[in-house]
Amino acid sequence: MIYLNFTDLSEEAQERLLESSKKDVEHKFGDDIRKYAKEHCTNFETMIEEEALKNLYTYTYVFNI
Repeated sequence: MIYLNFTDLSEEAQERLLESSKKDVEHKFGDDIRKYAKEHCTNFETMIEEEALKNLYTYTYVFNI
């Protein structure tokens, strides 16, 4: 069995998945992150990107060969 993670994918695939993950995180946690960013004077977009990267490592990757 072969195990892959996000960093094993091509740069193009990583960018595509990162954009998808950002949308997913913003949809699920956007209001909470926006509130936290406002209370702690941090950048909302940076926080979304950090959470999106964390989120990518929870994905299960399936490949058809």
